[in-house]
Amino acid sequence: MDMSERPVPGGTLVAIGGAEDKTSEAAILSRVLGFAGVETTTVGVITTASSIPDDVFSGYRDVFQRLGASEVLDIRIRERADAASESLIDLVWKCDVIFISGGDQMRLTSILGASPALEAIRKKYHEGTVVAGTSAGAACQSTTMVYGGHATDSLRKGAVKMSAGFGFIDGVIIDTHFLERGRFSRLMEVGATNPEYLGVGLGEDAAVLFKGGTIHAFGPGHVILVDSSGITGSNVFDLADGEAVSVHNVVMHALVDGNSYSLADRRVLGPEESGIGSLEQNNAYT
Repeated sequence: MDMSERPVPGGTLVAIGGAEDKTSEAAILSRVLGFAGVETTTVGVITTASSIPDDVFSGYRDVFQRLGASEVLDIRIRERADAASESLIDLVWKCDVIFISGGDQMRLTSILGASPALEAIRKKYHEGTVVAGTSAGAACQSTTMVYGGHATDSLRKGAVKMSAGFGFIDGVIIDTHFLERGRFSRLMEVGATNPEYLGVGLGEDAAVLFKGGTIHAFGPGHVILVDSSGITGSNVFDLADGEAVSVHNVVMHALVDGNSYSLADRRVLGPEESGIGSLEQNNAYT
């Protein structure tokens, strides 16, 4: 199916850059819970990517309960067989919010990819459920995902490793812990080789909401957009793997809470166009 013919999801997709606050205001997670728009909210936490699932689930259970969730479910998918378990898939169907934790995104995609559990998550998202992920759980959301590449110098051909993601959102590549781990060169190398992808670099304690072809930034941190669609030149096609990449006319934007960006127009939207307010305002989609 042509991407332009794909049905528009009815749900809400949130990507978080990692290390989001869980102890004080928990501003991002509170907003995620609010996007469900229901009085009694069931949250399902998927810790597949994590090597310490007990600790990770316990932390999210505590914060979501404190924020008012009526129930927090442990969707404990650790192996491929679990991703076909009817009992675990039944938990997915009960959720108003599906939250995918951080960890190793290759573990996440290798276990959930092409599984009945992922198909259930996709159906829930298309039917109106909130799907949110942090760190690895955010990086996996795009059709193509970054899973490796040195922060110090990824502007070398082949330095950034990419693989298939879950395909919840088209036309973007998501990178996380972006400012804190100095990952600018990763998205510039991605842009040199794949100019059609908008790079979305999520700082820690920063998030984006993808809705209706618009990216809405929220949370205390920064969201960096790397737009390579207008590059005027690159040497990447002439290089052998490991050689230094040159790329010209890359456009970057730094977004903060309340800023929005149109994927179709490749431009930052004014306040009157964005359709979403700051953290102090009511949720726009509830």
